[in-house]
Amino acid sequence: MPTPPSSDFRAFAEDLHARRESLPVGLQLKQSAQQFTDQLLAVLFPHLCRETYASAYEIEAKLAHLERELRRMIGPLLPPATPADAPVRAFFGALPAIHAALLLDAEAINAGDPAAESLDEVILAYPGFTAIAIHRLAHELYRLQVPIFPRLLGEYAHQVTGIDIHPGATIGTSFAIDHGTGIVIGESAIIGSNVKLYQGVTLGALSVRKELASTKRHPTIEDNVVIYAQAVILGGDTVVGRDSIIGGNAWLTHSVPPGSVVVQESQTTVRAKDPQGDDVVYFI
Repeated sequence: MPTPPSSDFRAFAEDLHARRESLPVGLQLKQSAQQFTDQLLAVLFPHLCRETYASAYEIEAKLAHLERELRRMIGPLLPPATPADAPVRAFFGALPAIHAALLLDAEAINAGDPAAESLDEVILAYPGFTAIAIHRLAHELYRLQVPIFPRLLGEYAHQVTGIDIHPGATIGTSFAIDHGTGIVIGESAIIGSNVKLYQGVTLGALSVRKELASTKRHPTIEDNVVIYAQAVILGGDTVVGRDSIIGGNAWLTHSVPPGSVVVQESQTTVRAKDPQGDDVVYFI
């Protein structure tokens, strides 16, 4: 027979059980959200699909199934007496426009990366496209004021790509992410069309005080801007004007006009090693 648990754990176990019983959401919501995301992207892009659909009718049936699943998942998250039908219908009604926007994103990535050999490769293999795709789904749910669920989608994208985009961020068409690892885009960031970001870019806030939660804390990036690796742009009042270039490692907390080029200047000193001197020792 199994050994009974120690009585020392009884009070703790009862407390954990009470918390589980009081949860307003299903215990499997996180996993269900990830499965929903994978299945929906697989319908939108056959490159990602494990199933074979013999007709448009079968695709329509799959979308209807996913619609029921979304209604089931977000229903308990909504305020009491708030039906899930309206946001679910609105979300699925927006899918054609989301799909069209994602094709433009894939084309922008393909056109801007000499290493990309095809649009299919971008959709299949590029983490930047995956992060953008999940973000556009999450942002629509965020816009429809669905609680918690959009953030689960955003964190799933973060988990699988290393790219952290808050579902509240507003992003225009033909958005390109190259490499992408370490990119952070905050909730109230606004990004125009034809913008390209490289790895490690942060579009963040100057302050993380809780009382600023309902204010615009993150920058605005206008159309046709390129932001190179590790650049940090902070502040809700900071606007990067259209057609600007922000160089790698730049630190920007104020607005710049259209057509700006912002670079981080650095100085490198090269000296000959003294053959008679001691080796340099670094303490880390």
